Parts: sequence; structure tokens; C-alpha cells
Amino acid sequence: MVTILAIQLPVSRSIGINYGRIADNLPSPKDVAQKYKSCGIQLLRLFEPSPDVLEALKGSNLQVSLGTRNEDIQASASSPEAASQWVNTNVAPYKNDVNFKYIVLGNEVIPGPAGPSIAPALKNMHNAINSIGLTSTKVTTSIMMPAVEAPLMVNAYPYYAYSGDSTHNSLEYVTFQATNPVVTDGDLKYFNLFDAMVDSVYSALEKVGGAKVPIVIGETGWPTAGNEPYSSKQNAQTFNQNLLKYAQAAKGTPKRPGQPFDIFLFAMFNEDLKQSGIERNWGIFNTDTSPIYPLLQC
Repeated sequence: MVTILAIQLPVSRSIGINYGRIADNLPSPKDVAQKYKSCGIQLLRLFEPSPDVLEALKGSNLQVSLGTRNEDIQASASSPEAASQWVNTNVAPYKNDVNFKYIVLGNEVIPGPAGPSIAPALKNMHNAINSIGLTSTKVTTSIMMPAVEAPLMVNAYPYYAYSGDSTHNSLEYVTFQATNPVVTDGDLKYFNLFDAMVDSVYSALEKVGGAKVPIVIGETGWPTAGNEPYSSKQNAQTFNQNLLKYAQAAKGTPKRPGQPFDIFLFAMFNEDLKQSGIERNWGIFNTDTSPIYPLLQC
């Protein structure tokens, strides 16, 4: 049985929610921005520029992660002028009223044809962002690269490990409920799969000379339907509720204790124009902004 516990996020917590928009029944961007604020959600991730959304975010004080489309990466890599044009079109008009925390080049572009373009695109976009005075805005992507000084975004989904192999990945382990270590790696003890996933990224970075590169969890969450019995409102509530407690504790991972990181939940709403099945059912709120299951106190 899952205990219903609504959590109010402290203002200082580094937790956010992805604002996916592949749907035809979403609330207005203005109402969405207000919902983020009323729920105490400080970080909003937008996968690609939208003038309507960016206008609605003006003066909101939300910390915004703005993505480029995957198909725009090549142009930004090939030409500093193209990167500047993207910034001047999608960032500069809003820079005084929108708090851009991250600019993210694409999403899940590796493996794929855009891979070789990431490094030059990062450089050109970083210079373009700096040229308009946003020197504290970090330019990143979801690929592991030792040359990058900004945090790397990683999409970490314990759900897929559980739905793919529930024999070796117990529900308790993947939803932060294990009371004893499930996996031991030398002196490192893992009570949840999320920590193990994050530390596997740190280990991979260390092997390629990127030990000092921090990370951000760009996506994590649990679907409420589409692949029963693994997907359910109860499992989604349990995972996300315990993830929020994990984030609030800010303890870091066994490999990097004391080093908390930003985490973006996926997603704010269900997206009815996506492929049928679980892809449509990651939302925390219904499109009338009522909760799909109790999670946040708002």
C-alpha cells in the first residue's frame, strides 16, 4: 500500500519538471507558468524554443532550461554566425526577463549522426550566449564529453530497468524503498538503482578524463499507464515521491557524497500526440492542471 503524502518543495531545492508539449489539449503557457510557481517548482525544461512559452515566462523568476532542436545542431556546429542567429532569435529578446539557467543542444543525440557536431556546436553556442551577456548560463547536452566544463544532462530512468527485468531489479530497489544495500561495489553500497545509474555515468566520465565534469539529470520519472503492471499511478507516485525526498536530502551519490545535482522530472503533463502506450503517460498533472496522483502541495 502506498501512503499518500503531498510534498511542498522548498524554494531552494534544485528540482524541476520537463514541460513537454507534444499534445493538443494543454493549458495556456501563462497558466502553466503559474502552475509551476504555485507548486514551488523552480526549474522548467523546454525542449525547443516557443515564443508563446518564453513570453509567458517573462518575469516568472523560474529557472529555464531551453533546448535546441536536434536538427539545428549541425548548423550551430558549422557556423558561429548560425549559433549567434539562434541565440539572437530565441534567447536575446527574453534575456532581461527570463532566467536562462541552461541551453541544451538537442536531446538524446548520441548515438546518431549529430554526434560529431556536438563539440563545435557547444563551443559556438557558448560564445554566442556569452556575447549577449549571459555569462552564467551553462551550455550543455545529454552526451558524456570530457572537454565540457558545464554540467552534462543525463536521462536516467529506473523504470525501464524494472520493466525490462523485474526479476533482477526489485520494485523496492528501483523506487527508493530498499532498506538494505542491494548492490555493493567495493566500499560503495547502493540502496537504489538511481544512485547506481548516476555513479555509472561518473565512472564512465572518469575513464575518459572527465572526472571533474558535473551532471544534471535532464529526465527521470515513471509512467502511469501503457505497460501494466509496471506502469501505474501507484508506482509513479511512489517513485516520484521518493525521488523528491532524495533530492531534498541533497546527499549526492555513494561515489560523489555531498555533491547534489539538479533533477528534472518527466513530465508536467501527459502528451496525447505521442506514440500510444507509455509515451503518452508520464504526466504528473492532467491538462486541466489537476493532479493525476498526489505529489505536490499546490
